[in-house]
Amino acid sequence: MKSFFISPPNDFKMPKNFPLNHKGFHPFGDLIGLKFTKLEKGYSQCTLDVVDKLLNPHKVVHGGVLYSMADTGMGAAAYTTLGKNELCATIEIKINYFKATRAGVLTCNTKVIYQGKKIVTMESEILNDGQIVAKAMGTYSIFKPNNNS
Repeated sequence: MKSFFISPPNDFKMPKNFPLNHKGFHPFGDLIGLKFTKLEKGYSQCTLDVVDKLLNPHKVVHGGVLYSMADTGMGAAAYTTLGKNELCATIEIKINYFKATRAGVLTCNTKVIYQGKKIVTMESEILNDGQIVAKAMGTYSIFKPNNNS
């Protein structure tokens, strides 16, 4: 059965240790200002300063920014648990938004809550200056790259 995931190039090597605050490692993270502050086995923490370019027309942080924090935090937490030559990809994420955010610092704490051979499930909690603003649960596929494509 052929995987529906796009395989990386043959020379691609995903480091198992994400560098903290390293420009260029995660271009999309750099674009929105995302910084990793903690990475441990099964856990990640990333932060984001609320700036004008992240606001929607109502002058609150765009929901896509919060979703991106959760998705990226989940990927980082998952990578800390993967075996040699394993990669992961998002299958689904469900997010609840609780409170609008206009300023301050966002912190996303993510932990692995289940890991099997083929999937890993994580939970992210996004805080704004200590108050919960969103919570997400996501499931990722674990796979080995198919270098024959």
